Amino acid sequence: MRVLVVTAVPAERDAVTRACGDIPEAQVRRVPGAEIHRAGPFDVLAGGAGPAAAAAATAFGLASGPYGLVVSAGIGGGFAPVAPVGSLVVASGIVAADLGAETPEGFVPVTGLGFGRDRFTPPPARVRDVAAATGALTAGILTVSTVTGSADRAAALLATHPSAAAEAMEGFGVAEAADRVGVPVLEIRAVSNAVGPRDRDAWRIGDALAALTEAFGKLVPVLEGWTHHDRNDF
Repeated sequence: MRVLVVTAVPAERDAVTRACGDIPEAQVRRVPGAEIHRAGPFDVLAGGAGPAAAAAATAFGLASGPYGLVVSAGIGGGFAPVAPVGSLVVASGIVAADLGAETPEGFVPVTGLGFGRDRFTPPPARVRDVAAATGALTAGILTVSTVTGSADRAAALLATHPSAAAEAMEGFGVAEAADRVGVPVLEIRAVSNAVGPRDRDAWRIGDALAALTEAFGKLVPVLEGWTHHDRNDF
């Protein structure tokens, strides 16, 4: 099965491709706005930061397919103590945490306004397989357009989404594009920092990228075990 992996930035893309060794130049091709780097079963593109850029890049990537699976991948913030720095999280739910409206009574998600959706649920069997292979925590991953920078905001997000373990900026956009063409989606995040007050000295981006490489290396045999018959059960 060929898998489209969408990251935000080239450093994350390269962390994924390193799981499969060096890539010859012939394995790089362009789609509008991005390069797709082929490494083993993965076609990996860095689509830009935020859900809108991620959705557009995913759509162009899928148009170059076919693909049996899309994965939103990269580093992200983890909610302490459940997702410490250096850990991995695979999404049981991909949630648009700030898509909606502010009201005098508080935040109302887009679904509460009577339109749209604010959540995608990845295939549970595939989530379990990935978690078992990589040692990742299974939990909700929030997609935000503004990264959390205060303890109050972190607490508010957890109060609304108590099953969340991580936040990032692209997962929901990737999932939206994949869903439009009926391709299942996963999200995998390596935690580089704690969600809350911004303390760049405490960030461990290099460690998180290394964890991402290790995780995708462990996914290669998992993908090989997902036969055509299994994929019909997505």
